[in-house]
Amino acid sequence: MRNTTIALIIILILIVGCETDKAPDPFLVQKTQIGLLTDSTEVKDLNTVFLNDSVVRYVAGDEFAGSVNSIEVYEKGGKKLLDLSPREALDSTSVISSISILDNRYKTDKGISILSTFGEINEAYNISKIDRLIDNSLVISVNEINASFTIDKNELPTALRFSTEKSIDPIQVPGDTKIKYFIMHW
Repeated sequence: MRNTTIALIIILILIVGCETDKAPDPFLVQKTQIGLLTDSTEVKDLNTVFLNDSVVRYVAGDEFAGSVNSIEVYEKGGKKLLDLSPREALDSTSVISSISILDNRYKTDKGISILSTFGEINEAYNISKIDRLIDNSLVISVNEINASFTIDKNELPTALRFSTEKSIDPIQVPGDTKIKYFIMHW
């Protein structure tokens, strides 16, 4: 009887242990992590992190030019998922400094993705600042998750599109404005 009880307890522990060992969501975007990619992942480890995907590295000319090499991540079917920029060019031990999110399955824990609108971002997070770029695009910074969202000038109302004012208040941007880019910075 005692051996049966011990065996049942062991089986129960194994079952509970197996149920709690869930794999991390490969599309969850967090402040220091995107799926299995973290802010401390080195370039040399990308093939392991994206084991089921294709990692494409471009070497951009002379190593003395100081340019950072872009690394693209594709699904096996060919769909582009991410653009990664390492902190140091041509250094396999460099960590990733920024990630352009290109696939709508990547979402924050509050549901923000490349398909989100300015209103959804503003509702989910505190907007840290809004900067106007030279081409009149707006960059919405959200320090809470180390992210920035770019809005194309053509998505803006005429008054904002042609305004020369440098500072923009979040209340001036219409809630249904679509974002163009979603970039994480580490």
